[in-house]
Amino acid sequence: MNARLLLLSLFSLAAPAFGEEALPVAKFRDLFNGKDLAGWHGEGYAVENGAIVCTPQGRNLTTDEIFSNYVLDFEFQLAPGANNGLGIHYPGNGDAAYVGMELQILDSTAPKYKDLKPYQFHGSLYTMVPAKQGALKPVGEWNHERVFVEGKDIRVVVNGQIVLTADLDKLNVEFPKHEGAKRRAGHLTFCGHGDRVAFRNIRISELPKKANLPLVRASGFTQIFDGLTLAGWKPEKEGDASWTATNGLLKHNGAAKPAGQIWTEKEYGDFTLVFDWRWSGIGPLMKRPVIGPDGNEKKGPDGQTEMVEVQELDSGVYLRGNEKSQVNLWNWPVGSGEVFGYRTNGSLPPEVRAGVTPKVKADRPLGEWNRTMVTMKGDRLTVVINGQNVINNAQLPNVPAKGKLALQHHGASIDFANIWIKEL
Repeated sequence: MNARLLLLSLFSLAAPAFGEEALPVAKFRDLFNGKDLAGWHGEGYAVENGAIVCTPQGRNLTTDEIFSNYVLDFEFQLAPGANNGLGIHYPGNGDAAYVGMELQILDSTAPKYKDLKPYQFHGSLYTMVPAKQGALKPVGEWNHERVFVEGKDIRVVVNGQIVLTADLDKLNVEFPKHEGAKRRAGHLTFCGHGDRVAFRNIRISELPKKANLPLVRASGFTQIFDGLTLAGWKPEKEGDASWTATNGLLKHNGAAKPAGQIWTEKEYGDFTLVFDWRWSGIGPLMKRPVIGPDGNEKKGPDGQTEMVEVQELDSGVYLRGNEKSQVNLWNWPVGSGEVFGYRTNGSLPPEVRAGVTPKVKADRPLGEWNRTMVTMKGDRLTVVINGQNVINNAQLPNVPAKGKLALQHHGASIDFANIWIKEL
């Protein structure tokens, strides 16, 4: 089986979405501290008595973080006739109902709404999927809502009743012009319309993508991240708490300065490493060079390097204890998978520098999961990202024969999951 097919097979979905049995052990964390709007940005919201309240000036209130697979819990209280919404997979600008998707938060009992379309009532996926009605408590009481988002699947539970299930892949066929339904990651946002709606106890449990665990094990891979602890790993800086493990995720919050990597305790020689990764935050806008297939920066008609403005997001995997032999994960125009320390070394032969330059940018949109396979055999490197071969049998001259692996922190918030290795 070639690397691409093996990667797709190992990480095929093997379990049904939304396994309720997993929820009791999944850890939730607060998205709202009950005191201020730290971690959120927007306009027209205030904090009153431990709740976020939409004021008459309320529009969008958006999380600083980006989310992909998760379970979101919150309580809400409606004023008579109130209208708001929960935007999911929101890219951060534009109308959340269309560039993302909006789950309605609405007083469905208000007489003024009696002639709304079915997809406009509470819990509905606006313009696409109507929700079952009758789950709301009387206006003025607190309601509980749980939103499940896992890949293409969405489910909404209001006060213990399932009111909506949706398959985004099917919606893409039915509503091909809806850009938000194509997304699989983004910010959360409350979509205010100036009506008083209060929110409290806002918590999230982030989840990794599922993997075909029986096949992974049967293929000779060994799990090197247990999903719950940092066992087998060690931050290079004593007391660095920016690396954490929870719910199957190895997270870096982007906060440590100066940057600090996390290293495996074990050394590896020849191996195939398989893992998932995603950006969980945004980065500053910066201009980065366009790289040609030969590994050199492209020049424009004026002789200057062609530049593209991108969010500066940077991480990577150090191979065999060596920063130079780093498989980059970043948002540069060239795409992830390149080996910067070799590509930029002008003393190396042209074929070496071209070999460590990605053949294609295979990265998924920011915030979505990327599935990656890295194979080192001797001094040869192959990298497959999301089923596409981006580096093929590239030579890394003088790479150490053996060494530890490291996940790099370079100032960006990033999640890793499903980290497995097979020694060759």
